[in-house]
Amino acid sequence: MTARTQALGRYGEDAAARHLAAAGLTVLDRNWRCRAGELDIVALDGDTLAVCEVKTRSEHGFQSPAEAVDPVKAEQLVRLAERWLAERWQAPPPPGGVRIDVLCVVHGRRGAARIHHLPGAVG
Repeated sequence: MTARTQALGRYGEDAAARHLAAAGLTVLDRNWRCRAGELDIVALDGDTLAVCEVKTRSEHGFQSPAEAVDPVKAEQLVRLAERWLAERWQAPPPPGGVRIDVLCVVHGRRGAARIHHLPGAVG
């Protein structure tokens, strides 16, 4: 991964975290890692735990950010969400359950990023 790609990813994750907070979600964890992979953002949406995968693309990308979450990635996110709950959640599962969201961030040449939040996109 190039430095430019890493910077774009960080930009997208920061923008997504701000977007979630502005929408009333409480960000609990960011960039949680284990041997099996990484969760970009874990947030609480009322009584529902939202595990959020952030996909960022530049304005000139050929693929929609959401297309990057294929069935293999979706299964990995489910396993990582289960592991996060087992390791980090200190109570019974949240009453609203767990959902896996995708946040599509498109970075243009000018202005703020365009963010499309897809709640429950995986599962």
